Amino acid sequence: MVVKRPLVGRSISPIGLGCMNLSWAYAAPPTQEDSARLLNRALDLGYEHLDTARLYANGGNETLLGEALKGRRAEFFLASKTGLFAEGTKRWVDCSPATIRRSCEESLKALRTDFIDLYYLHRRDFTVPIEEWAGAMGELVREGKIGGYGLSEMSAETLRTAHAVHPVAAVQVEYSLWTRNPEIAMLSASRELGVALVAFSPLGRGVFANGVRDPSTLGEHDIRRGHPRFSAQNWPINLSLAESFNLVAARQGVSPAQLALAWVLSRGEHVHAIPGTSKLEHLGENIGRPGWRPDQAVLDELDGLINQRTVAGPRYPDAMQKTMDSEDFN
Repeated sequence: MVVKRPLVGRSISPIGLGCMNLSWAYAAPPTQEDSARLLNRALDLGYEHLDTARLYANGGNETLLGEALKGRRAEFFLASKTGLFAEGTKRWVDCSPATIRRSCEESLKALRTDFIDLYYLHRRDFTVPIEEWAGAMGELVREGKIGGYGLSEMSAETLRTAHAVHPVAAVQVEYSLWTRNPEIAMLSASRELGVALVAFSPLGRGVFANGVRDPSTLGEHDIRRGHPRFSAQNWPINLSLAESFNLVAARQGVSPAQLALAWVLSRGEHVHAIPGTSKLEHLGENIGRPGWRPDQAVLDELDGLINQRTVAGPRYPDAMQKTMDSEDFN
């Protein structure tokens, strides 16, 4: 039985679908036809929350959703993002009010809708005062273009400042057994303010779904190739942790992905998770045990096995980490 959780005034399943890898970032993306088939199958299986962004394939992921799901818009909660852009190897942040408004209009057009349920700022723009971009997002809410706004990869301090300008509906953070950064401050701050916390990469970028055995076999453009935890030095340590984790999942009679998601959702009643996949079999697996939770002894065992002290390597390369506003372990 699915126990639903609140998100921007609605009650939805806490396991949604991150759509990024249908267009960008990991393995070679599936064809448009296969992606459309997967998205429609997701709705048929009961997925309610779909997450995309203007960044993904420079709007291509939004266009994919708009085309694949035309006629089914009323069946799902739609989240997208703005503020982070890329062109070739160039990457930049722009959260100026004019860009927020223009980007929102572009997203609405690409998504074939007149309403986005949850619209995030993808990264913090340190050149624009928080009051300006929070105010701009609030205007979009008042105009009925978006249901609520959120923050992605930002700090608890930024959340509190923005929330005072216009209430923040959700924060999106990387959160999994091997990425515990939200536990520094954001998990408690979001709970205190009544803000939903949406965990991306809850399966450790595929590691806790048996998705990576040998990083050297990853595709040439797979972003994990440049992430420290997948380096030749760090990977043997992290693979050993994953193998121990798999044994716990087998003992519980669930798949590693199901155990990893259950752990994330155990962290608070305001927590949601948006695993991504391009495989139909994984799509069903990820929501195959929606109401199952391991007992506290298992949760404690996992906490001791995989955490910021046992994982080898930071989550991002130095250059990328420096662009983040979210808290990091010293």
